[in-house]
Amino acid sequence: MYRASDEVDNEEWLAELESAADRLGLGTDARSRAADLFLSANPETDRSKRAVLGAAVYAGALMAGDRRSQSDVAEAVGCSRLTVQGRWKELVEAAGLEPPGW
Repeated sequence: MYRASDEVDNEEWLAELESAADRLGLGTDARSRAADLFLSANPETDRSKRAVLGAAVYAGALMAGDRRSQSDVAEAVGCSRLTVQGRWKELVEAAGLEPPGW
C-alpha cells in the first residue's frame, strides 16, 4: 500500500509510466495496476525507479490480460529486458500476489 503523497512525490515517474503505456497501447486497467505496483514498491533511487517502472509496466499489463513482451516493455520504459525479467516476479510477490508459474 502507498500514501497519497507518494503519488505527488513520483509525479514525474507516473508521467513516464503513462508515456510508456501509450507507446505500448495499454488499456486503463493495465496502467492502473502498473501505477499501483510502482507506488507500492516506492523505490528510492532514480536507477531503481527505472527498473521498478519497467517491471511494474510488464506485470501490470500481464495482470490485466494486456500482455506485452519483456523486450517491448523494456524499450518503451528505457531499461534492459533483463532488468524487467529479473524484477517483475519479486514486485508481484511483494504486492502480496502470486506470479504465474509458467
